[in-house]
Amino acid sequence: VTIISRLIPHVGHTLGFRVSWNGASVAYLSDHQQPSVSAYTMSDGARDLCRGADVLIHDAQYTHEEFVKKADWGHCTVDYALWLAQECRVRTLVLFHHDPMHDDALVDELLGAAKADAHGVEVVAAREGLTLRVGA
Repeated sequence: VTIISRLIPHVGHTLGFRVSWNGASVAYLSDHQQPSVSAYTMSDGARDLCRGADVLIHDAQYTHEEFVKKADWGHCTVDYALWLAQECRVRTLVLFHHDPMHDDALVDELLGAAKADAHGVEVVAAREGLTLRVGA
């Protein structure tokens, strides 16, 4: 097993991780500050962790409307998480770090919208008891 960590943007210092084994990889970016409301960019650390990952478990706390009001709280929108996954050619994106004010119906709605715009990325919403098979 190989584990790498990189600094990723957040309110303070935060690490993201990538775990690789036997040709399969999982990237985990639980608290990741989206850079702005209107322009999507990514840090070198986020790119290093996510590039070509089989699974990316990524912060997806806010809707766009929520993010406008909380742009400096250290989290991301679902749209940004999907963009990052697409840019890095991730196979499966797991939307994670759901806002505590979101009920299951809203999480399902956000998941449906992400799936509709996924363009080759499988998108799932993290939930209690979820198990994913990674690699062959």
